[in-house]
Amino acid sequence: MKKQLLFLFILLFTFITSSGFAQSKTVTGTVNDVQGISLPGVNVIVQNTNRGTQTDFDGNFSISVEEGEVLEFSYLGYATQTVTVGQDDVINISLQEDAGELDEIVVVGYGTQSKRKLTDNVAKLTSEDIDEVPVPSIQSTIAGKAAGVQISPTNGKVEGGVNIRIRGIASIGAGSEPLYVLDGVPLINSNESNNGSPTNPLLTLSSNEIESIDILKDASAAAVYGSRGANGVVIITTKKGANKKASFNLNYSYGISEPTNTREWLNAAEYVELFTEAALNSVDDGVFSTDAEATDYINGIFDFLSNGTDWQNREVDTDWQDLALQNGHVQDASLSVSGGNEATQYFFSGAYNDTEGIVTGNMLERINGRVNVTHSFNDRFRAGMNMSFSRTDIDRIANDNAFVTPLQAIAQPALSPAYTEDGEPNPNTLYPNFLLQDKHAFYNTVIRRVTGRAFGEYRFFDFLKFNSDFGYDLYYQTEDSYTGRLAPFQSTNGEAYASSVGTESYVSSNYFTYSQTFGDDHDLEFVAGMEYNQSKRRFQDVTGIQFPTDDFQTINSAAEITAGSGSETANSFLSYFGRLNYILMDKYLFKASIRRDGSSRFGENVRYGTFPAISAGWILSEEDFLSGSNVLSFLKIRASYGETGNANIGDFAALGLFGGTSYNQRPGITPTQAANPQLTWESVKQTDIGLEYGFLDNRISGEIDYYNKKSDGLIFNQPLPGTSGQASIVRNIGVLENKGVEFVLNTKNVETDDFTWSTNFNISKNNNEVKELPNGADVVSGQTILREGEPLSAFYLVEYAGVDPENGDALYYINGEGSGRETTTNPNEANRVIAGQPYADWIAGLTNTIYYTGFDLNFTFVGEWGASIYNGGGIYQSANADYFDNQSRDQLNRWQQPGDITNVPEARLFGGNGTASSTRYLQDSDFIRLRNLTLGYTLPGSLTENIGLEKFRVYFTGINLLTFTDYDGYDPESTSDAGQGVGVTFYSAPAVKTMSLGVNINF
Repeated sequence: MKKQLLFLFILLFTFITSSGFAQSKTVTGTVNDVQGISLPGVNVIVQNTNRGTQTDFDGNFSISVEEGEVLEFSYLGYATQTVTVGQDDVINISLQEDAGELDEIVVVGYGTQSKRKLTDNVAKLTSEDIDEVPVPSIQSTIAGKAAGVQISPTNGKVEGGVNIRIRGIASIGAGSEPLYVLDGVPLINSNESNNGSPTNPLLTLSSNEIESIDILKDASAAAVYGSRGANGVVIITTKKGANKKASFNLNYSYGISEPTNTREWLNAAEYVELFTEAALNSVDDGVFSTDAEATDYINGIFDFLSNGTDWQNREVDTDWQDLALQNGHVQDASLSVSGGNEATQYFFSGAYNDTEGIVTGNMLERINGRVNVTHSFNDRFRAGMNMSFSRTDIDRIANDNAFVTPLQAIAQPALSPAYTEDGEPNPNTLYPNFLLQDKHAFYNTVIRRVTGRAFGEYRFFDFLKFNSDFGYDLYYQTEDSYTGRLAPFQSTNGEAYASSVGTESYVSSNYFTYSQTFGDDHDLEFVAGMEYNQSKRRFQDVTGIQFPTDDFQTINSAAEITAGSGSETANSFLSYFGRLNYILMDKYLFKASIRRDGSSRFGENVRYGTFPAISAGWILSEEDFLSGSNVLSFLKIRASYGETGNANIGDFAALGLFGGTSYNQRPGITPTQAANPQLTWESVKQTDIGLEYGFLDNRISGEIDYYNKKSDGLIFNQPLPGTSGQASIVRNIGVLENKGVEFVLNTKNVETDDFTWSTNFNISKNNNEVKELPNGADVVSGQTILREGEPLSAFYLVEYAGVDPENGDALYYINGEGSGRETTTNPNEANRVIAGQPYADWIAGLTNTIYYTGFDLNFTFVGEWGASIYNGGGIYQSANADYFDNQSRDQLNRWQQPGDITNVPEARLFGGNGTASSTRYLQDSDFIRLRNLTLGYTLPGSLTENIGLEKFRVYFTGINLLTFTDYDGYDPESTSDAGQGVGVTFYSAPAVKTMSLGVNINF
């Protein structure tokens, strides 16, 4: 290690002595755009010399010059500006945008880079893409905005998890979520929910404080994050101050929410008709001896379900769906102030979100605060701090698989009254009445989060600086529940549960950045450093029963403590990294990076790994044979290869573990986990080839990419023989491949003083395939299978063949393909087939942005094709009256007499006619959705100036306003949150449609 450091300093010293830095004075300053926003990465060159520098992240620069020399400020996307050095030691520059240029600055690991000169695939979103979108989750604002990035909300609950997949899913047993980095701090992103359904840990972030989101998609971009970059990296950068007077921004919106879709269920009359017929049809199957017996039986069931009301005259006709789903609201408010001077820049913000969900009993309230400050002590040293706090309070409901979750109320027959005559929830229903749970129980989750970063930067010379950062993330969650004696399933005079979990992570990063230009042809940047990251987690919970009254709801009042647990765990990463960028003649681009990671999570023999990457690009439009083209304005080809890893597994997964146990109230020790000292991270090798283009002065621009991403050494549990004493062992087994193409098209359709219209379209195709499994053996789990040569978690089901038109029997294909296949009425005689996949082949997004004399309109459509959803509740709710659950309306189309052509078998009570798990309940989930729409109007400046305002804008925002799909379930994006398998829906809440009115004021 000492030799490596010595070599680094010798290299830096060589650069220093060869550059010539002894000049008569040092000039400092800041480069902003015309709106006062600082610009990082601006080239500051002394004309006719090889001396130069770049502005830092806050737009500041420092350079040694002599009076009379000319400084040239160039930044792609802006017009170049020159200034002659005089007696002043401070030069502040305001650059004008140049519509003819194609460029933006993207945030990459440990720095920034011009997208024009980028050899990686990075998708960038700015605050304009995510502001004023009234959803609790920032991930939802990304949907449709970046090619190859799929955003999938679990369901319509306010706290529901959100899955982000970048270029497909790269893992089976380890985590598939990307690494989130907030202002240089890797974020804790573990689900800590204990009620059976996941929460989204990033609910704690507010979109009002975010400046940009950069998504590192290929391995060349993500490799600098080493063992945690396999699923891509999402870099979130918060807003900061600028060298200008204080500016306040106030934003407030209020909206109403409703389900995107509801389903039709049988009313009371239809229920009586269908189930009477089903009971009579069951006589032939021997369930009942005579029609009279069947009639008496079903009438007795109707008497019970109606709870003493007159079902024969349809006295009660309850719409249980209307009770489970409701109209909610979203209230969102934020206030921020930013500004500063040459030395100090600041940004302060506070935000409040109040969301009442569309599912009864589901609510969220969140407060956020942020402080970002940067101060330059002199022309060499600056330091700063980013600090935020949030508190998120969630009133939760049970997971999708619990009888007391509201949406399972759709199984209640319409004959059953929801309330008794005295107004209390009816306790005598087919399944437990969720209204009893809503009234006599609660489940509350509170998440408190503190994130912070303190940083310092010392510039030794114009071309050499040192950064030292310390980041901290505290995720502290408490959960409390109480189930009263009148709630369903409660027979212990009340039960209370309390838990707390605290996870804290800190990261220390120290790195050098060398950036130098040599003449007009050579541009070199070198970053090298090390990083240490440690996380600790502590969990404890307790359960108590037997309360004197439901007015006492905390553990302290429990007469008996029935359960309790506690655990502590920790992990650490030690990393060394380096990145080299070299640009020749402003058109030949080269980049190489390497990271050496060590993790405590893996076996002692394989704890360290090396993750290299290399990429290159060629800006062909700078060549003489293309530079004079009136049509082609930009053309770049690039290629990259890199290796990343996935360390997203449990702590101590490689160790042989023992735990305490009790045997006849005597303490003991028992083995709990088999050791595997060879366990290491999943390795992902990715190749990317891309083309970036611009035509007609960049009025038409975009990208085309092909990628191949292969995951090796997949981590999951492998079963062990019972004689081993352990059920399974965690091993690296299996290979998974994702490959695909991405296409991006940006157009400036109209550009005049009064009217502008631009469009972004992106579409991507991803092929996912399991390449290798242990011994080539299939792994079947529920309705899905892992099989070599097939997509990951493909649906593996008996194939439904429809209904026999002669007798109404449900039929299943035995095997084979094509017409004339043999069928059977016994699903156990039919072979399972691969019938679909839970992951989309194609995803797309279309965004239009229009401005016209004060009016602005922005809307985004998203679409997905090629995936399927399996309705796990279909065997109960669309089962042609097999049991007493209320049925979906389409079951009225059942077979009734010979010759009927239908897909719904004959109704038979307890007949199991067509209710086997099969492709009958599998559907394509293709959809196109208007994800968000914003229409605003900004008052003319002549009016706002008279009342002392910089800006006054009113706007309307809509979320999920339109959905086009053939899927007849609740929602093509909603799946179960109860761990029932990927792509499975089970009484899952639909997505939320929201319509809000808001006002945005700057002063």
